[in-house]
Amino acid sequence: MNRATYYSPQAGRLIDAPRQTKARFAIGDIVKHRHYDFRGVVFDIDPVFANSDEWYDSIPAEVRPRRQQPFYHLLAENEDESYLAYVSQQNLMRDAEGGPVDHPSLAKMFEDFAEGRYRLRQGLAH
Repeated sequence: MNRATYYSPQAGRLIDAPRQTKARFAIGDIVKHRHYDFRGVVFDIDPVFANSDEWYDSIPAEVRPRRQQPFYHLLAENEDESYLAYVSQQNLMRDAEGGPVDHPSLAKMFEDFAEGRYRLRQGLAH
């Protein structure tokens, strides 16, 4: 069996996903959006889109990402604010700037920043 099903609280339903998928980024990596001016730290990864249909449909059709790819939960920041973001793999790239991210929730999830990435706190891994 090459598929698995799991419950997504964000979507409020069961999600069907491949048992294995290729995530380009890992938890603790610093990434930035390809089209919008924000960056963030990956703190969770969904193997496929696992949010609500309303959230997905709110994205303009011309920039709406494919559902069948990894989606990343980010502690995100831009020049004005810090927030949580949910972004498709196709819309992310490594942050060449590589400096630390300034997000108020960072210390709750991660320990130190070293070699361009954050290390997840002990006991928080799945």
